[in-house]
Amino acid sequence: MRSEPALHMLGDEKLLGLPKTAFLCSRNCPTRVVAKSRDWAVAQREKGRCVISGFHSRIEKEVLRHLLPGTQPMILVLARGIMPRLEPELRKPLDAGRLLIVSRYAESVTHACEESCFHRNRLMMALADETVVAYAAPGGSLERLCRESPGVSITML
Repeated sequence: MRSEPALHMLGDEKLLGLPKTAFLCSRNCPTRVVAKSRDWAVAQREKGRCVISGFHSRIEKEVLRHLLPGTQPMILVLARGIMPRLEPELRKPLDAGRLLIVSRYAESVTHACEESCFHRNRLMMALADETVVAYAAPGGSLERLCRESPGVSITML
């Protein structure tokens, strides 16, 4: 029997107990997805909803940019280890107790790869109550993950 790896965390672990919406988007996506994702992010911020994401792809980073000015909780799931130095924009929400950083990987894992991103996305979907996918590229790993996740509530933007 295979056990799940331990999670490494930085921040308020109580955020895991909140209702969470995972946000995912393929690296390459049509430009029409940008405005929909921005509007979605602003709505989550205004409603105070907890968003869990890797904030890794261009669109996911754009969503983070719209969430950061708010007061809602956020969970960042990494496809690498948690580094000792954080991006400056993450320090304020972390210090305020509204950001939790989670990783399956030890600090020694310094770079994300396609496989670790796939496992990171799977973990986010497992932790979340619902999943929003801005765009899943045909034939890509996110599309495959969505297909392989029966029982996961997935909304496409």
